[in-house]
Amino acid sequence: MKILVTGSSGMLGTDLCDVLADKHDVVGIDIARGKGQESRVKKFHEVDITELEAARKVIEAEQPDIIVHAAAWTDVDGCEREQDKAEKINVEGTRNIASVSELAGIPVVLVSTDYVFDGEKTAPYVESDLPGPLGVYGRTKLESEKIVMKSLTYYVIVRTSWLYGRYGRNFVDTIVTKGETGEKLEVVEDQTASPTYTKDLANALKRIIASGVAAGQEILHISNAGQCSWCEFAKKILALKNINTEVKGISSERCGRPAKRPGFSVLDNGRFNKLLGCQMRPWQEALAEYLGESHGAR
Repeated sequence: MKILVTGSSGMLGTDLCDVLADKHDVVGIDIARGKGQESRVKKFHEVDITELEAARKVIEAEQPDIIVHAAAWTDVDGCEREQDKAEKINVEGTRNIASVSELAGIPVVLVSTDYVFDGEKTAPYVESDLPGPLGVYGRTKLESEKIVMKSLTYYVIVRTSWLYGRYGRNFVDTIVTKGETGEKLEVVEDQTASPTYTKDLANALKRIIASGVAAGQEILHISNAGQCSWCEFAKKILALKNINTEVKGISSERCGRPAKRPGFSVLDNGRFNKLLGCQMRPWQEALAEYLGESHGAR
């Protein structure tokens, strides 16, 4: 199967190309080639998806069997500060991919986010819950979902949460680096979700592609199992690294970030578990593996 991955040089995209390349012909597109990208994809195209004709040219030339649309601007505070840029990448970019894909009859798997919800629930969000994004990032990702649902005959929308991985800046690496200085850390304690390792999400997306679910219309929630606050996450990271640094929980208000985040955005994986006959592993287990692989030799 030929699979085109947008955002192939990003944190998720790189892991996705890794796990797909063993059984599929993977074509990557991004605004720049990622480190070591040539070993992960059969072809790479330097393309800005916000330019419709450029995206059309590549998709029509490659004629993939399926597209995984992982490209997005995920800087939550950056989106709040530069709304036009967020709209261009997350909304217009998705509109371009969707319009070309529909004309060619190509199914699309869209990667979305828990930030489409307002965080007012006290139980994990299911796919049918009403979205209510609090900031520009969540709103633009919700708009991208609506475009996919309106434009495409065949699609899967995958919402996930709190991604970290080997090929991008992330919370885990930041906490390790700061923890090693020995200074006390202040970390938000009133936001709760499920930290998700990009390699685990990539493997879940691989299962979705193999299952044929994309030959319909589906929304799925996929994150590592369990939940925690950012503060609890930080403490676990330091404990696994045997770093003895004090961590103090603080409120989101005191943190003073430009974008408002949902207080509770845990996703219910039940539908994914039922459809695919598998379960995501606990976030603690995934984190331990990540730290062993990415930090073990440091």
